[in-house]
Amino acid sequence: MATPNSNHPVHELRVAITTSEYERLVKFYCDGLGIEPAAIWNNGQGQALILNMGKATLEIFDEAQAETIDELEAGRRISGQIRFALQVPDLKAAMERLLAHGATLIHPPVMTPWGDYNVRLQDPDGMQVTLFQASENKEQSK
Repeated sequence: MATPNSNHPVHELRVAITTSEYERLVKFYCDGLGIEPAAIWNNGQGQALILNMGKATLEIFDEAQAETIDELEAGRRISGQIRFALQVPDLKAAMERLLAHGATLIHPPVMTPWGDYNVRLQDPDGMQVTLFQASENKEQSK
């Protein structure tokens, strides 16, 4: 097991979703995003899986910032305390896949003031999900 160093005391962020519609949500995220599970548990006491979602960050907003982002992406304050924001390489294709797997379109795609292309969706359990595609200029500067 790796030991944390002083520069990176957290090695991984995991977000756990509990649902009464396990198979529906598995299909939504796996098929909708085109992700294969990294690990699956089905031990007779319940089911779970892990999806590797790329690099993880934790954003903490005050109410004013949450309202600003919701206004930009959804036209009004709508998201709950937690909202996913997933960077995808092709926003249109990812949006279409998720819509085909049960997403609800909250607001059509918008160009943000910082140059990303964002769309707001809702998963079948009601979780707000922002898909964003970084501008080509931002991608090239990485």
